[in-house]
Amino acid sequence: MLRYFKPLTPFLAGWALLLISVNFSEISLINGIAQLVLFALVVCWPAWKTGRLSYVDIGWPLGLAVIGIVNLCLNDGYWVRNLGVSLVYLFVGLRMGGGALRMWQLGLLKKEFPRYQYQRLRWQKSGKDNLPLAIQVEALVQGIANASFLAFPAFIIGANTQTEISIFEIIGLVLWLSAFALESTADSQKQRFLREMKVLGERNRVCNVGLWRYSRHPNYFSEWMVWNALIIASIPSWLALQSSTPIVIWALLGLGLLFASKMMYTTLVYYTGAVPSEFYSVQKRPEYKHYQQTTNIFFPGPVKKAKEKTEESLS
Repeated sequence: MLRYFKPLTPFLAGWALLLISVNFSEISLINGIAQLVLFALVVCWPAWKTGRLSYVDIGWPLGLAVIGIVNLCLNDGYWVRNLGVSLVYLFVGLRMGGGALRMWQLGLLKKEFPRYQYQRLRWQKSGKDNLPLAIQVEALVQGIANASFLAFPAFIIGANTQTEISIFEIIGLVLWLSAFALESTADSQKQRFLREMKVLGERNRVCNVGLWRYSRHPNYFSEWMVWNALIIASIPSWLALQSSTPIVIWALLGLGLLFASKMMYTTLVYYTGAVPSEFYSVQKRPEYKHYQQTTNIFFPGPVKKAKEKTEESLS
């Protein structure tokens, strides 16, 4: 039974760290309760009724918007800084959550998304045969991630009372805008490619145009950089906490920021991102193996020469 709940451990630890921090105990308690209520209504209950985990794609981004609202209303740092980071969370959460709600309205959530189908293969491999329990724990992992590490940048930045804007905050803002622009461009290029293929009557073709020529998942890479931008912008606010926070708590908060970056990388590459997507792409798209040989999976890079099978290698 413990193996079902083990994935919750680091996120519960992150939330507990916020709860015992003098600076963030109240705001993290309110945010955590709000996240649990949101996920219970939007994810856990529908998942229990339908047996599908795809409702996470509604709950998780709306949870980011909740972080923005809670931070804006309850944090007491310099208003420009607090407003800025809160609006970032609101914008990202409502943009992604709105898209997921449209998919729900179109009936696209009546079928489990491939990334969550892939998760069932993981559960099967690890011996988790109680599917309803595994689904509920998975939903809670996403919700408590919003209550813990994904809230770190917002709460830390929003608590900084200094009126002087740091160079790290400017770098973070520029990087965030650049990463968001790249993510939007990648999404637009893929949608345009799919429309063109539909007009031509082509099915299961590999999108390798624009940014997709240099990374198999430029949208996921850009999303990771969005979070890295927030973490970079958090550095001066984290440093400012040192004078009012016990050294151990302060150091752990810094590690929590780094863990948020690692967590998003793992999620976007291995957990629900690139690897699950490619598991099915290889099966559906005949040219995808060649694409894997010539293009980096995550980090953008030059096109590589495909490995050709020679007569010697085939013998």
